[in-house]
Amino acid sequence: MKRPPAVLVCDTRTGSLKIAGLTVIDRLVVTAHRAGCAPIFVVCENPLFLPRAAGLAIEVTQVTSVTAFEEVRDPMLWIERPVFVEVRDLANVVALAGQLISAESGALPVRMTVPEPKPIIAGALAMLISDTASAAEAERKLWASLTSTADGLVDRFFNRPLGRLLSKRLVRTSISPNQVSLVSILIGVASAWFFAKGEFLTGALLFQLCAIIDCVDGDLARALFKQSRVGKWLDLAGDQVVHFAVFAAIGIGVARTNPSVPALALGASAALGVFFCFGVIIRALAQPPAQRSALLNRLLDATANRDFSVLLLALAIFDRMDLFLWMAGFGIHLFWIALLVLQVGRAAPAVAREPA
Repeated sequence: MKRPPAVLVCDTRTGSLKIAGLTVIDRLVVTAHRAGCAPIFVVCENPLFLPRAAGLAIEVTQVTSVTAFEEVRDPMLWIERPVFVEVRDLANVVALAGQLISAESGALPVRMTVPEPKPIIAGALAMLISDTASAAEAERKLWASLTSTADGLVDRFFNRPLGRLLSKRLVRTSISPNQVSLVSILIGVASAWFFAKGEFLTGALLFQLCAIIDCVDGDLARALFKQSRVGKWLDLAGDQVVHFAVFAAIGIGVARTNPSVPALALGASAALGVFFCFGVIIRALAQPPAQRSALLNRLLDATANRDFSVLLLALAIFDRMDLFLWMAGFGIHLFWIALLVLQVGRAAPAVAREPA
């Protein structure tokens, strides 16, 4: 299917306002591109500065007047004023030849150039950007929307709100999400060093800091359109590296401080379980999403859940890290086995239906 062109009429004053580190017009160009539009034209008299669009190699043609499109008869995505909108909203407008409608403010200046565009109800984020106040409100809505299905209670009410304070500062710098991921991994490995020395409270505090910073890379990636396969796998593999190191280190630390517990065996069991779990996760992610059950997806989300950081902190305060070893040494194997059973169980009916 041919991709329709997009025409974005840029008001220099409002188009240059920033929402989470990107100008309104730069953000709109990337959104239109991800919604399936090409080529993209920006109507603007002043020189354009579109660093994110340039970073993504999106070709943008600047014109100085809308008269350049008067003779064009093919349908185009036409955005007459700066707006803040999600990719899925623009994708719906393009796919259904529609006009975007906000439930709060009515028709937005976003439509396909067809005789009778179909009304498309916009998501909660869509709004017209007319001044600094509306840009600030759009930024507030954007940050509030940046959550993850993997978030547990601790992430939702502690880790992410604290991490968000850092995200809002880093989003205006050149620091990348992958750099943040590496910092988070290093802090997690540093926590393992203290666990191994038997300094459990220091290790637990560092691990909690690791969990907080681990929320930041995703915030930056989504806010700045910097999602990537490398970033996804760095985040996933980094979590496993940290968990492997922490579980093994807790076993070493407890063996030093409480010889009556089979700590080395339990720590080794937990660390080995991380290795098995990672393999099963990779196997699950290789499956088409339609083949995964809702329960399997929930368990996959649980692998990225950081809530157990608070459990570690509480057990460190009460000097009962041995309890964590017993739970992790056996529990992680039950977890990866459950993941594998759900994958195999989901695939089995499909094999049975194949003709002989």
